[in-house]
Amino acid sequence: MSRVRVALAATVRTLPRAAGLAYEPKFDGHRLVVLRTADAVVLQARSGRIVTSAFPDLALAAERLPAGTVLDGEVVVWHDGRTDFALVQRRAAATASRAPALAHSLPASYAAFDVLELAGVDVRGRTYERRRALLVDLLLPLGPPLQPVPMTTDPELAATWYETLPASGIEGLVVKRLDQPYPAGRRAWQKLRHTDVRDAAVIGYTGTPRRPAALVLLVPGDDEAPLVSSPLSAPLRRELSETLAGRAGDAPGEPTAGASPAPTVTAIGLGEVAYRPLDPPLAAEVRHTALRHPPPEVLRLRTDL
Repeated sequence: MSRVRVALAATVRTLPRAAGLAYEPKFDGHRLVVLRTADAVVLQARSGRIVTSAFPDLALAAERLPAGTVLDGEVVVWHDGRTDFALVQRRAAATASRAPALAHSLPASYAAFDVLELAGVDVRGRTYERRRALLVDLLLPLGPPLQPVPMTTDPELAATWYETLPASGIEGLVVKRLDQPYPAGRRAWQKLRHTDVRDAAVIGYTGTPRRPAALVLLVPGDDEAPLVSSPLSAPLRRELSETLAGRAGDAPGEPTAGASPAPTVTAIGLGEVAYRPLDPPLAAEVRHTALRHPPPEVLRLRTDL
């Protein structure tokens, strides 16, 4: 089966406001294409990798779709009233033997935002407005876990969503033109994400003292759960290495025999990784979305704090 090329979105800094626009919440999950063939269901990640075995609950639900149907959307896992990216990441990484148990304890939901084919008919050339109507008519009778994402053409309501929905794990908005065909492989949609620049505590780092790779952070307002930053730039790696060399107890060296196992933290896209703790912590200025994905970007070390 050939890979389905999905539509992409370009980042914008402010909410677009114009006639003929549609606004959807941007869920914090994994992009997933659902393909219902005549005799099977295939689940494809954005990369083209087949991940059907990791989501047996969604594959079973998708058997109710008409043969020859292709959906584009986001798989999420809800926990305590909000989507949890770490949990959907855990689902996506599950082995075939482990996936059924996780499907029971961490059931997945599918937030569908487009239909590419319906009952064997390619509808990508039709307008978004028409595809949206087809999507709603298809999924509303089926019910969870396959659901169409909410949509509005009211920019004021969209602005309210943008301000209030992050508490539910929504990371922003996706904006589409009502008259637009499905833009496979192109950044023809727009996305507005919540971002913030703030100071964070650096409680550790991955890599070695001479070649640190990323920081382990406690970011205020993120439930105090440790986060792994995006990879450090070369200048930041050098600065951190020099800072560590000047601190007692943080000098470059390898763990000694019999030392306690290194603590671990969940890193986006990598799973559990070991890190070297810092006591006392350092401080860093980071750019961080309201959610855990993408990871925080380290702007500079705050050696003045």
